[in-house]
Amino acid sequence: MKRALAHALTPTALALALTATLTAFTAPTALAARPSPAPSAPVDGDPPEADLAYHGHATLAGTRVTVVLTPQNQGPYDIPDATLTLTLTSPLADAQTLPAGCLRSGPRSVDCRTGALPAATHGARVTVPVRLAASPTEVTVEVTTAWSGGPADRNPGNDRLGVLVLDTGDTYYF
Repeated sequence: MKRALAHALTPTALALALTATLTAFTAPTALAARPSPAPSAPVDGDPPEADLAYHGHATLAGTRVTVVLTPQNQGPYDIPDATLTLTLTSPLADAQTLPAGCLRSGPRSVDCRTGALPAATHGARVTVPVRLAASPTEVTVEVTTAWSGGPADRNPGNDRLGVLVLDTGDTYYF
């Protein structure tokens, strides 16, 4: 059964589960049809700006968590490459089989490359299945972003988020 996070939790649990507010959602086709804004020149040596955001979903079934997300560059400048970090509240199992472009970066975290993200486009879908060391009744998945070089993101609120996922097999959207 699929359900939105807001319908699955009490108001108190929802407030604790969300670590960021997603301010906008644009369907991929609507975004692609929109003309790319013309970037303005950086002022006083400021780096160019891009706005990276994510949307996707996560599931928890036993010890298996699957996170599927799509990165989006809302522009106005291209992002040469970005790295997203998934951090879970439960420790990961020692043995992991991660997709290409992903690596374990800590006892509870995995880093994945997004690849180049031209302005006003969606990147390739990133699917990250991980196994946990134990079977929790719930896990919080946090998504954060870091990239080496390139444009500055002056709106980091939409590229840092979290979602509480219950061990129901249901899909929780962010």
